[in-house]
Amino acid sequence: EENGHFIDNLNPDSLETLTGCKLEPMLGEVEAGYRCQFMRHGYFFADPKDSRPGRPVFNRTVTLKDTWGKLEARGETG
Repeated sequence: EENGHFIDNLNPDSLETLTGCKLEPMLGEVEAGYRCQFMRHGYFFADPKDSRPGRPVFNRTVTLKDTWGKLEARGETG
């Protein structure tokens, strides 16, 4: 809707916070803004605001194509 606020159109399930996840040891020391792919999950970057040394926060920037295919098959996309 063009007259509404964009927040009104966000998917309420779009924010998923996972804590205590296991990572490769080198990912605990990456710099903010570091980009990587987590196998079978998508592409992520280390959040420049919330990441701390030894405690990175990764934001997913792109899901994998097969995820979209599964959603489309179930009729869950746009």
